[in-house]
Amino acid sequence: MTSSELRPRPDGAAVRRLLRDGVLTVDGRLVEASNTTLRGTLTLDGVSAHCVYKPIRGERPLWDFPDGTLADREVAAYLVAEALGGELVPPTVLRDGPFGTGSCQWWIDEPDGAAPLVGFVSADAVPPGWFPIAAARDDDGTAYTLAHADDPRLARLAVFDAVVNNADRKGGHVLVGPDDRIYGVDHGVTFHVEEKLRTVLWGWAGRTLTPDLVAALAVLADRLDADLGEQVARHLTVAEVAALRDRVDGLRSTGRFPLPPRDGPAFPWPPI
Repeated sequence: MTSSELRPRPDGAAVRRLLRDGVLTVDGRLVEASNTTLRGTLTLDGVSAHCVYKPIRGERPLWDFPDGTLADREVAAYLVAEALGGELVPPTVLRDGPFGTGSCQWWIDEPDGAAPLVGFVSADAVPPGWFPIAAARDDDGTAYTLAHADDPRLARLAVFDAVVNNADRKGGHVLVGPDDRIYGVDHGVTFHVEEKLRTVLWGWAGRTLTPDLVAALAVLADRLDADLGEQVARHLTVAEVAALRDRVDGLRSTGRFPLPPRDGPAFPWPPI
């Protein structure tokens, strides 16, 4: 059985067991990634599937995040996403591999021809129902607009990014899965105690949270006071867990999507 034949829901026990206990072999490297990012194959009990393996030893030092912590942040992001609902992040675990301990995430195959939900479009051809976010021009002076769809799945992802303080929500980090779900990936620069939200999903900025998102945040707050708080504490510092709780409480208090920062960059670079 291959990954194309194994179709449990992304939070299924079979997926997590394969990620955690499967024999991991490396197939190749994703060369566009800034940190060492490897495509691998997991095999367990005759079942095989692809994964993304990011060994800690391949993490580039960052000036604002402690060295060797990005893999743990990837795992903490999955745990928070699972509690928030919507299956926003592919299942992710911390495990040993051919190049040492690292994060191991379920591989998402985007269907051929899948329409992106965020990107640069011609300035005079923004799709109906999309939010224009920023204006841009190419080297020839042609005008483009950075925009994204008004899609409830993206709205939940925007709330998730605010909760985990995602400093790098590029358009290319939003994948459309074969099951008509969307997935956010690449969450190594999250959970900083200082405000660092940089995203291309600003279309709902300042708008009132929908009732389903308010309810999801309430569940997340309860989980943080129970099992989830203990789980993320294995991957984050005490201060980072406290800041996570504060961000959840802040969103619940305002009842609105966050606004772009005034004293720092609002977009990651590059944005796609």
